[in-house]
Amino acid sequence: MSAKTVLITGANKSIGFETARQLGRRGYRIWLGSRDIGRGEEAATVLATEGIDVRPIEIDVLSEDAVRAAAARVKAVDGKLDVLINNAGIPGEMTNPSQQSVDDIRHIYETNVFGPIRVTQAFLPLLKAAPQANIVMVSSGLGSLGWLTDPENEFYGVNILGYNSSKTALNAVTVSFAKELAEAGIKVNAADPGYTATDFNGHSGYRTVEQAAEVIVRLAMLDRDGPTAGYFFDEGLVPW
Repeated sequence: MSAKTVLITGANKSIGFETARQLGRRGYRIWLGSRDIGRGEEAATVLATEGIDVRPIEIDVLSEDAVRAAAARVKAVDGKLDVLINNAGIPGEMTNPSQQSVDDIRHIYETNVFGPIRVTQAFLPLLKAAPQANIVMVSSGLGSLGWLTDPENEFYGVNILGYNSSKTALNAVTVSFAKELAEAGIKVNAADPGYTATDFNGHSGYRTVEQAAEVIVRLAMLDRDGPTAGYFFDEGLVPW
């Protein structure tokens, strides 16, 4: 049998890159997606020196043509896709809700919500061609309405309209795809990597990328008996 394959968007750095590393070490063939193919090739070279089976692939989640071209390439090489990880995302402006421009919010949604929808729809035929496939939406605890309305939660005061609501919307997207694809045996779950030190937050997060990637990797490796339509942080569930 051929190795299991995984495509990760936004994988040339940070959590996406570490996710590629951890799955690669477990024997997965990695399609390392990046908007900038040069950066993707550099990242893939690093993983290849570690013995990981990795291929850089250009994929701009904002571009219908780029996404379809990426899907066509994976089909031509592997004919299937076992795991899709929608990791690419942007934070947008960090400002008060009343001051954030609609244009900025729209741009965030294009990447964080419409991007994963576009990529998932394009790769569905390849996911259905796999014996059993998994889709992981990389969400955030800031998308949890339960946490954001709990004064005792550490994220209660992080009131960022565009980013937070985009992740809430992505959670809803997760549930919709999970319900449709259940009969096809495809698991669809949302992962909260936690407050991780990345470029997103000026490396102010207290979790490492290694810790952040663990929940994504676990959901990527689910078997037929695994959960679907869930929202997970480490080993536990996150309230919607």
